[in-house]
Amino acid sequence: MSTSINIPKLGVSMTEGTLIEWLVADGDTISAGQGIYRLETDKVENDVEAMVGGVIHLTGEEGETYEVGTQIGSID
Repeated sequence: MSTSINIPKLGVSMTEGTLIEWLVADGDTISAGQGIYRLETDKVENDVEAMVGGVIHLTGEEGETYEVGTQIGSID
């Protein structure tokens, strides 16, 4: 079963965020709670953690801005 990695809503007024950096590589095996990417909003920069463990597949591009809810990868 695959779990989507989506851009989270980190604040009430947040509508988009910029994927600053992936902290893992495509195909890595990760654990729940491990930081997987760094997200920048207009107010703050946050490391986003994996909700589940498994093999990560990256589709989002570093430096790109995405709307809240956009899928940028998955964990199998």
